[in-house]
Amino acid sequence: MGILGRFFGRPSQERHTPTSSKVIRARFDAAESQDDRRHWANADWLSLDGALTPVVRRTLRNRARYERLNNSYLAGIAETLATDLIGTGPRLQMNAGDDEADRVIERSFFDWACRIDLAGKLRTMRQSKLIDGEAFAMFISNPRLPDVQLDLRLIEAEMVATPIGMYVPITTPEGSIVDGLEFDDVGNVIAYKVLKYHPGSNYRISNFEFNRIPAELMIHWFARQRPAQHRGVSEVAPAIRLFAQLRRYTDAVIAAAETAADFAAFLHTNSPAAEVDDVDAFAEMPIEKRTMVTLPEGWDVSQLKAEQPTAQFGDFRRQIISEIARCLQLPYNIAALDSSSYNYASGRMDHQIYAATQRVHRDEIDRLVLDRLLHAWLDEAVPLGIVPRGLPPITEWNWTWVWDGKEHVDPGKEAEAARTRLETHTTTLAHEYAK
Repeated sequence: MGILGRFFGRPSQERHTPTSSKVIRARFDAAESQDDRRHWANADWLSLDGALTPVVRRTLRNRARYERLNNSYLAGIAETLATDLIGTGPRLQMNAGDDEADRVIERSFFDWACRIDLAGKLRTMRQSKLIDGEAFAMFISNPRLPDVQLDLRLIEAEMVATPIGMYVPITTPEGSIVDGLEFDDVGNVIAYKVLKYHPGSNYRISNFEFNRIPAELMIHWFARQRPAQHRGVSEVAPAIRLFAQLRRYTDAVIAAAETAADFAAFLHTNSPAAEVDDVDAFAEMPIEKRTMVTLPEGWDVSQLKAEQPTAQFGDFRRQIISEIARCLQLPYNIAALDSSSYNYASGRMDHQIYAATQRVHRDEIDRLVLDRLLHAWLDEAVPLGIVPRGLPPITEWNWTWVWDGKEHVDPGKEAEAARTRLETHTTTLAHEYAK
């Protein structure tokens, strides 16, 4: 019986029983001077679990999702990060001790990954980690799949929760609970509480029934900023206000230009001696297109000018996008999809940090998602006879995950550099082929 059979044979369903908890909070100023005190007024000593209450995470998550839907820059950044990191998906490179068996396993796993749309789910998980701060995926058994019926079900962050409104960790006889996560006495996650219905769905029920899912069946991907952190926070949280400022400033510049355009012309006079008929202030007069008119003596015509600094709008937008991109480890030209100000050297330098960040994220996916998926897949594939017999124990197998390479802006220079690396034995053919 595979990993899914051991747990899905008898699903665990529990009903929440309300409990009470005492919340203790405190804040202090980090500086004594009157000038600095207000700046640091919100500094506190709370643990990150205590600071990232369900309400705080929900607020950040909702605002990030709103910007994702209404801000083209954040929408583009999310799509670019997911596409650039995952691409067409990882491919298994197996070394189980037999070349023919390796090819069979690789092909079978590739076919299964295509059937469950593994690449698409990984791209969605990357966007969820960016916007929601964390991505959840649960191992399930899908009876519609042929042969291996292992599948991944993606779960919204708000569906993993302890539906009692607790804001701080609570100790239980079994260990501790932090908003949907159960821990043993040494800090290992042993189970997740997954609501049956989304809290915002039309099918929400009042008692918030949930399933208790063993940790072996759940993938939880988030960036840990502090040692005792157990839930993720939106990666764009430091830039939420910047996205809002960018949209507001854009609207203000457009409004100023439209206001100036709406008033075709002003008639005014600085000659009190001019003998003309009285004109009511702010009276409106239609103007025919492509006509020439005469004005009374002493009167002049002028047009309203947009006093907004429209000429500096591009510089303002660039600075805001650069600040947004910094917290995401993104080069400006990727965040803005604009390399007009770059030269070749500066482009490569900016991309070095971005490439290092992607290597870290891919390593996380390898360990947290792909290796666990492969073990679960083998639990079903071996009894079904998909894996050839006569191989060493799985504990002696080696494998790697191959990701899409990146196209070079100058293929000739890159080919020459690869040849030099091979001649100096600083790389291998396998590594170059993988790139």
